[in-house]
Amino acid sequence: MKLLILGATGKTGRHLVTQALEKGHDVTILARDRSRVDTQHERLRVVEGDVTNHAALGDAMRGQDAVISALGRGMSFKSESLIERSVPGILAAMQTHGIRRLMFTSAMGVGDSYREAPLLAKIFFRTLLRGIYADKAIGEQMIRNSPLEWTIVQPVQLNDGPLTKNYRVAESLPLSGTPQISRADTAHFILDRLHVPSTFGQTLILAD
Repeated sequence: MKLLILGATGKTGRHLVTQALEKGHDVTILARDRSRVDTQHERLRVVEGDVTNHAALGDAMRGQDAVISALGRGMSFKSESLIERSVPGILAAMQTHGIRRLMFTSAMGVGDSYREAPLLAKIFFRTLLRGIYADKAIGEQMIRNSPLEWTIVQPVQLNDGPLTKNYRVAESLPLSGTPQISRADTAHFILDRLHVPSTFGQTLILAD
């Protein structure tokens, strides 16, 4: 497939790029700073620009089969309304270019999945991550209201562990303590289910 990966220079995004290329996909990256892209490959195309720049986003979207978003604020606790500002343009550009498939990475604890979270995680979500999660919730609702073939992926706390291909996924998962999953496994799941129609219109929690 021809894939546009947004947030590709982040920690999860880098795994997505590497694994997508290994699977034989053609990959396009939209990056604010081309110098942050440290992967070179004959099937990798880099478009320089911000996700909120309509011209750059349109250029990156052209000819794609699917869009994968790993957009996020990294280690920052300030949302700067990144998702709220980005999602409308992403949805509009996808529809303009006839792209139906969207895999969108959010976080466990956003929206209805808050009820699934262990107590300590809930405290963290309501304090330090309150702004980040409110921003993600806005983006999730926009996506649910769209006519696209979307899947929202809500991984638990991400770590830099190895690729195991051994994880749990469901719309509802029993969780306790401080559940985690590696960024490598998160990327694997997203790419593995990219073609699976049964995931269309689902919000899925991902944990090890």
